Amino acid sequence: MRAVVRRGHELVVDTVADPVPAAGQVVVRTLCCGICGSDLHAVHGMEAMVDLGARSGEPSLIDASADIVFGHEFCAELLDHGPGTDRRLKPGTRVVSVPVMPGAAGIETLGYSNRFPGGFAETMLLAEPLLLAVPDDLSDAQAAMTEPFAVGEHAVAQSDAGADTVQLVVGCGPVGLAVIAALKARGLGPVIAADFSPARRRIAEAMGADIVIDPRQENPHARWASFGVPVSRAERSVLAMSGHAGKRAIVFECVGVPGMIQSLVEAVPPATQILVAGVCMQTDAIEPFLCINKAIELKFVLGYTPDEFAATLGRIARGQIDVAPAITGTVGLDDVPAAFAALADPERHCKIIVRPSCPSVSPQGA
Repeated sequence: MRAVVRRGHELVVDTVADPVPAAGQVVVRTLCCGICGSDLHAVHGMEAMVDLGARSGEPSLIDASADIVFGHEFCAELLDHGPGTDRRLKPGTRVVSVPVMPGAAGIETLGYSNRFPGGFAETMLLAEPLLLAVPDDLSDAQAAMTEPFAVGEHAVAQSDAGADTVQLVVGCGPVGLAVIAALKARGLGPVIAADFSPARRRIAEAMGADIVIDPRQENPHARWASFGVPVSRAERSVLAMSGHAGKRAIVFECVGVPGMIQSLVEAVPPATQILVAGVCMQTDAIEPFLCINKAIELKFVLGYTPDEFAATLGRIARGQIDVAPAITGTVGLDDVPAAFAALADPERHCKIIVRPSCPSVSPQGA
């Protein structure tokens, strides 16, 4: 089969062996697969990702020097069942799945595995128990967005966002947009979105953000008081003594660059909860005393649970989340390397979809 392979620090289109299912696995044909920001980092930074994973206690299941087929945001068609499967879904069924493969050595992530190709290949192996059938009225591309939007679902589920909070989403790339979508799907607001990119701000508005701010023109933290969030410890103490705590600020950090957490710690009101969803793989620094003095809660979030993944598919199917504004291009396998380069410019693209069975097309449009 044809696939886009990370080989060294490059992406090459090559022919690789067709996958053969083991017990509990199924073979699927990849219909489409989104390019994730993690994929962009992994082309040149897979070695660092593996090292940091090992330092955080993950088993070393990836050889960064060997071939890897990326792609974990997929929708696929079920082709055949391997041994020991219950065959609950018929061949031809469109499916999505949490992109992991359980095994004796541990759980491998599809798209970041030497043994299991991801969605930038014509066919894949999936774990049958994790399959979810795609509703008939969803397009392949909409279904493939279940995975990236589940990241936002998890971040919001881990937060204290509710009727008595005001939300600020810093960074309107795919993670920030997923957070906005998850907040609005719950009927929460106001949601403030901040990004330097005009194109990303337009998508954030389409996703339902109530206020969209260009940080070059306005400090997004200037709005807290207008929404009833106490902006000083003294003000919060007075309100607490009167039995009225005021609203709480919830901030989602979705940028993932060094210095961002510290800048938020300095700028947010007391008692703010900061959810760190942006993936920074470089050494960073904060001043803990500021967090202590302002009683700030820092919470780091990653991924999602199977239930959150399924809930996200349901929200997309019911129209509670419209993923279309985030999809800005479509390519075939031959143009995946060019698509990776195009994603470096936020004014050109947000999310590009790969369709392995399609002829090469320009990443300029969906």
